[in-house]
Amino acid sequence: MKVTRFGLCVVTFLATATWRASAQEDSRIVGPGIVEAPVSGPSPKDAASLSLGEAGPYELGPDSKPQDGVPKGAVTKYHHKSEKVYPGVERDYWVYVPAQHDGAKPACLMVFQDGAYYLGNSPGGGKLAAPVVFDNLIHKGEMPLTIGLFINAGDKGPGYPIWGGRDNRSVEYDSLGDRYARFLIEELIPEVTKKYRVTDDRAGRATVGLSSGGIAAFTLAWERPDVFGKVISYCGSYIDARGGHNYPGLVRKTMKKPIRVYLQSGAHDANVVFGDLALANRQMASALEYAEYDYKFVFGEGGHSLKHGGAIFPDTLRWLWRDYPGVKPATK
Repeated sequence: MKVTRFGLCVVTFLATATWRASAQEDSRIVGPGIVEAPVSGPSPKDAASLSLGEAGPYELGPDSKPQDGVPKGAVTKYHHKSEKVYPGVERDYWVYVPAQHDGAKPACLMVFQDGAYYLGNSPGGGKLAAPVVFDNLIHKGEMPLTIGLFINAGDKGPGYPIWGGRDNRSVEYDSLGDRYARFLIEELIPEVTKKYRVTDDRAGRATVGLSSGGIAAFTLAWERPDVFGKVISYCGSYIDARGGHNYPGLVRKTMKKPIRVYLQSGAHDANVVFGDLALANRQMASALEYAEYDYKFVFGEGGHSLKHGGAIFPDTLRWLWRDYPGVKPATK
């Protein structure tokens, strides 16, 4: 059977049309202009775009692998149930504490959204193990003594607009405003500071995320620059899911905030119903440049995953912490 390009277009169109009809049957209107389909998932076209995550010639380097003679920090798993900001919503989280941390002085803090992605061998994060990178760079003095807080999204919620789902990830991560920041500041971070001494200095606190987690990382610093002074946003979803497409305009028009921002995207980043993420990240970078932020934008060949971001994670950390007191210049 010979399938022409026209034939493929027809097949794709019919599959997308079938998905749209199914989504409409299973949809519910939850507000002005907001329709959620709880179980339908991405359309075939969106799913195909999201499947390009392994694009690009990116591999983990020596700083992302265990090294002899390097003290290894400890990672401990916890569970949390929100009582205030997201009542009844539960999640797992992990805390990494470097071997050198003895409480004599406060450690810096990095907060990772989709925390499990960064602990190694995760479907979302691939082989990146952020604690290993921390071990190596802290040992060499190329980043400060830092505690890592790796937080998963909430287990129950309305899912994504249009795509659906049953967790709270999109509500927490894609929404503009300070609700998620309040959750971290008022509920979760205090659970960490009960056990470990952590700096209150915003310059010593960073946020990290991929995709919806990337825009969440930015929103945390945007809403509370007094608490979070540094951002790493990989393939950030600055698109029209829950208002993120407004950020480039807001960055241009709002008084500059005291935050440092690292953005990464790629030529094969997702192009979905909510928007084109490669274009959206270019627009964010342009806005940050216009507003004279301390920022860096890395645009490569990768898709919508941590493959590229994971490969450059050690260099990302070096750039982010480059002028923090006590940090040494890179030795490589």
